[in-house]
Amino acid sequence: MKVAVAGLGYRMANVLQSFQKATPDLTIVGLVDPQPAGLQQIEKAGLLVSRRFDTVDEMVAQSGADLLMVGSPNTFHLEHIESGLRGGLKVFTEKPVVINEAQTLELAALLAKYGSDRVLVGLVLRYSDLYRDLRHAQATGQIGEVVSIEASEHIAPYHGAFFMRDWRRYERFAGPYILEKCCHDLDIYASVVGKRASAVSSFGGRKSFVPQNAPEMMTNAERDQYFRKPSGWNTTEKVFDSDADIIDYQTALIEYESGATMAFHANLNVPNQFRRFCVVGSKGTAEGDFVRNNFTVHAASTGQLLAERRYAGDESDHYGADDQMAADIAENLLHGASLPVGVIDALEAGLTAVKIDEARRDRRVIEMAETWEKFDAALQGEPVTVPA
Repeated sequence: MKVAVAGLGYRMANVLQSFQKATPDLTIVGLVDPQPAGLQQIEKAGLLVSRRFDTVDEMVAQSGADLLMVGSPNTFHLEHIESGLRGGLKVFTEKPVVINEAQTLELAALLAKYGSDRVLVGLVLRYSDLYRDLRHAQATGQIGEVVSIEASEHIAPYHGAFFMRDWRRYERFAGPYILEKCCHDLDIYASVVGKRASAVSSFGGRKSFVPQNAPEMMTNAERDQYFRKPSGWNTTEKVFDSDADIIDYQTALIEYESGATMAFHANLNVPNQFRRFCVVGSKGTAEGDFVRNNFTVHAASTGQLLAERRYAGDESDHYGADDQMAADIAENLLHGASLPVGVIDALEAGLTAVKIDEARRDRRVIEMAETWEKFDAALQGEPVTVPA
């Protein structure tokens, strides 16, 4: 498989190594990135870039690639995806696909023109064993109708500090924090409910990574904590006094079109981190944690333990899901196998995140019906008003 890469950061380097396991004949026939932070990482794995290009359009036209892989900062995804679609390629893009409502509607219009099957997305949690077991519990009737969900993504201080130092600290590059980091979570729980969000509200801000919390003199242990995760493009050495405009904690409430609800909590400064859920249904309750690698289901009528499992894997490979995602996508590209998630799912999760953060900023409940009407119209190729 011949791939061209737009944006080779540390995350894309990990993805390429997973693709290399799935398709040992993988070759990188083109790269566009003025500062490829992940280049040394893939070269150690034996993946060499045969040619560098100045622009994605030039690379798409001249590289002979089978697949364009987009790992550039989020704000550039739309431009790079469009280049691949115009050039006749299939495109794999990292999440989030785009950063705001306007870009969402623009990409929806492109999908109406070129087809949604041309764009594959890196919503890797859909490929995890824990998610698959949750969906199996639903399919076998152990949960029943989903009534309510409590979920969270709490990351450790070393990871929170990374966000304050990395290009992701700016919403103009990454979009809102809940979009950049938590779109995985919003996607999987929407799929569990089986309906779109009908209304959202949210509160949050920044209280941890602020100047008054900075150590007076950073110890070696603190330095190891706050600088453990490397940053590439547009980095800063500042942690508590960076120029970041993202927030570091947020709570969101979602009502879905079925009437089910979810309370979701994100925080960037949780030493004993976890990423867990409790899905309460009419017949049973499923609980799981992607970080602590556990899953249980209990029957509502008897309290009986119906399912219990522990998993291998850790955060570095998305709990073992990176390799599974690459294997499944390779099967899709080579043999047309179906995938558990598509670009429209990703755009719906992203648009929900964008509206959640809009609700936080405006301190109001946002009804989603008009948003979905515009989105569906754009997917049908109809003209829509794009927000400024």
